[in-house]
Amino acid sequence: MKTVPVEQAVGKVLGQDLTKIVPGKYKDALFRKGRIIQEEDIPQLLKMGKHNIYVYELDADTLHENDAASALAGEIIGEGVVCGEAKTGRADIFAKRDGLLKINVKGLNGVNSIPEMVVATVHNNSVVAVNDLVASTKIIPLVVKKEKIAGLRAQMQKSGPLITVKPFMPLATAIIVTGNEVYHGRVDDAFAPVIESKVKKFGCEVISRAYLPDDMQMISDAIKEAQAAAAQLIILTGGMAVDPDDVTPAAILAAGGRLVSYGTPVMPGAMFMLAYLDNLPVMGLPGSVMYYETTIFDLILPRLLAGEKVQSEDIAALGHGGLCYTCPECTYPKCHFGKSS
Repeated sequence: MKTVPVEQAVGKVLGQDLTKIVPGKYKDALFRKGRIIQEEDIPQLLKMGKHNIYVYELDADTLHENDAASALAGEIIGEGVVCGEAKTGRADIFAKRDGLLKINVKGLNGVNSIPEMVVATVHNNSVVAVNDLVASTKIIPLVVKKEKIAGLRAQMQKSGPLITVKPFMPLATAIIVTGNEVYHGRVDDAFAPVIESKVKKFGCEVISRAYLPDDMQMISDAIKEAQAAAAQLIILTGGMAVDPDDVTPAAILAAGGRLVSYGTPVMPGAMFMLAYLDNLPVMGLPGSVMYYETTIFDLILPRLLAGEKVQSEDIAALGHGGLCYTCPECTYPKCHFGKSS
């Protein structure tokens, strides 16, 4: 940074905030640090009593903070996101579609280890809507060497994009409600309406709904029938605890399900089960999914709809952030719940 007469500052980067004061009426920065001085600025600067100012000089090897912030954002984004206009050295990144936000956390940490530039994001695996703010880049100094961006570009070519949004793919859903109390009409079913409402929010069609007693063979047969009817997602409710009548997990396995996890480090929803019939996901939901507004179901469903094949290590990772506060007014997904890296 150096001092120059204002008449020689055109095209240079202002190195300080310049405040205009009108007694009793106005006091604020008329020109902010980082501004590229224009010819029409000179008379106003002279009226402010500024005859010399601090500036940074741009050369062929240097980028202004806004250009650098835009370049940084452009290098780290992938499918489903878009960059906004850079201001004050910051460029925001927005979701271009509804979907599941994916953050390459290891790559993000690598970028944030590079001096003079930072990237802040919302949590990996967040459900986002079109136009949601998902990340921001920021250049720390007013100018940065182009070689920094070139180095970042080489890094991204190895690691792939840091920020993407996977689209949701609605799945034909079969719901199987288990439990003697519902099957025999002793209580009304309160579970299926909750599940149906949640899957329909993602555009899924419920192609069948079956009510069965706590009979392992009948439940197993119903799972196979749903598979034969081209269900793309099977959801079973009830019978997931450890009472003698709770046979749903055994029925899922008897139908040929390959177990991914029975029991998850997430509360509410610890007694959740996930299995696959070939590539067909089958979920067994505990009663907490009916009672609480946000549970393990809300964490796993979006990942399945984004085309991910959830594995046991994905379930294990949910323990970090897997304890819900069960707030009186739920703000999910704008909270910590289920946002493991």
